[in-house]
Amino acid sequence: MADFATKNYGIVAPVTPDERFMRMALRQAAKAAAAGEVPVGCVVVKDGRAVGRGLNRREGRQDPLGHAEIYALRQAARRTGSWRLEGCTLYVTLEPCAMCAGAIVLSRVERVVFAVPDPKAGFCGSLGNLVQDRRLNHRAALEQGVLAEEARGMMKGFFRELRRSRRR
Repeated sequence: MADFATKNYGIVAPVTPDERFMRMALRQAAKAAAAGEVPVGCVVVKDGRAVGRGLNRREGRQDPLGHAEIYALRQAARRTGSWRLEGCTLYVTLEPCAMCAGAIVLSRVERVVFAVPDPKAGFCGSLGNLVQDRRLNHRAALEQGVLAEEARGMMKGFFRELRRSRRR
């Protein structure tokens, strides 16, 4: 009887809301990679629906502020009619940098979910933790590791192909 209870029989575990929205962010990251940008994608969610989406556009637009999080936060503010994104969750495939972490704090995002840490530029735990700094007037809850293997694989594949193309 115990054997019966432990078999899957083709039943797939339900996808969590975090996985659902991280998959949306991964689709944005794939669009960035297809455009020759570092594959980072972001989705801002309020009340169970995506209100902002963004992908990296630094290279194509030659914009130092062209990070996925910035585009997603701007779109979310336009769609909600407020720069205060209280009650929103930001999903991003790579740990936000200091600039994006600052924008997250200033826009009052409630929660940040990211797939993989960024040991060279991440400011949500790796190099520092701006979004939870007690000296600031707002702090966001943090969750990391959601669909990390998929995000890491996309990032590694992008840079592997970039190195290959530079050798040619």
